[in-house]
Amino acid sequence: MKRRMLSQSRLRRGFTLLELLLVLVILVVIAGFGIQAFNGTRENAKKKQAKITLGMLSASLKQYEMEVNNLPSALGALYEMPSDISDPSNWVQKIDKPVPSDPWDRPYEYKLNGSKFELRSIGPDGQSGTEDDITP
Repeated sequence: MKRRMLSQSRLRRGFTLLELLLVLVILVVIAGFGIQAFNGTRENAKKKQAKITLGMLSASLKQYEMEVNNLPSALGALYEMPSDISDPSNWVQKIDKPVPSDPWDRPYEYKLNGSKFELRSIGPDGQSGTEDDITP
């Protein structure tokens, strides 16, 4: 009889299917919270990246204005000499690469208002004029 009890206890050494499923559910819930926290961090990093790029573009535009005596009609003039420039000898390339897209793969918005400019990223929602727009 003792031998019979021993063999039954040896068979009970593994986990039941219910125990394995419970552990799996707990792991999935924990992973869900981790992914959610990571997405928030990634979105904040994109916003910071856009702000840094906007600051660099803004500084380049101000430098362009000082050297050429007017603002360019498009951001591309920081990289390639525009055809409408009055004195080509004043133009100097301000950035080494074409103007990048924002972190959401959209172009930065650039608008001239007389002698001033507006520069922005329309942010994660993709709509201009909303509260998530990013400016320098």
